[in-house]
Amino acid sequence: MASPRTITIVALSVALGLFFVFMGTIKLTPRLSRDAYNEMKRAYKSYVRALPMLKKMGVSSILLRKSIGALEVACGIVMTLVPGRPKDVANFLLLLLVLAVLFFHQLVGDPLKRYAHALVFGILLTCRLLIARQPEELPPEKRMLSVNGDEQPLLHEAAPEKGKMKVS
Repeated sequence: MASPRTITIVALSVALGLFFVFMGTIKLTPRLSRDAYNEMKRAYKSYVRALPMLKKMGVSSILLRKSIGALEVACGIVMTLVPGRPKDVANFLLLLLVLAVLFFHQLVGDPLKRYAHALVFGILLTCRLLIARQPEELPPEKRMLSVNGDEQPLLHEAAPEKGKMKVS
C-alpha cells in the first residue's frame, strides 16, 4: 500500500499539473474560453506597459503571454505524467513563474481578488515541493545498521531520549 506521503505527492502533482495545463491553454488559445483569453491579452498588455524594460528587450505582450502559457502547459504535463526528478524541476519552474506573475500583478496594482488564485497555487506548489524533497521515512525493520555482520539499531534509536531513563 502506498504511503500517505506518496498519495499526497501524486494528488498534488496531478491537480497542479492539470490546473497549469488549463491556465496555459487559456493563455495560448481562445478555444476553451474566449472571455478568459481576451482578459489574458489585456492583462499582459498592462504588464508590458508597466515594465518598459521588456519593450526595450523586444518582448511584446504576445510573446510574454505565449511564452508563459507554453511553459505552464509543458510543466503541467510533466507534473501530471512524468515520474521522478523532472516533476520537481517542473514544480520549481512553475513556482518561479507564479512569483513572476505575482510581481506583475503587484506592479500594475491589481486588487487581491485578481491574483488570489496565484497565491493559493504558489502555496500548493511550495507544499508539494517541500513534501517531495523530504527523505522517505524508513519502516522500523529497515532501520538497522550492519556492523561486522551484526545488525544493530541506528544510534539515535538505540540511545534513550535526553532526560529519560531506559527501564528494562
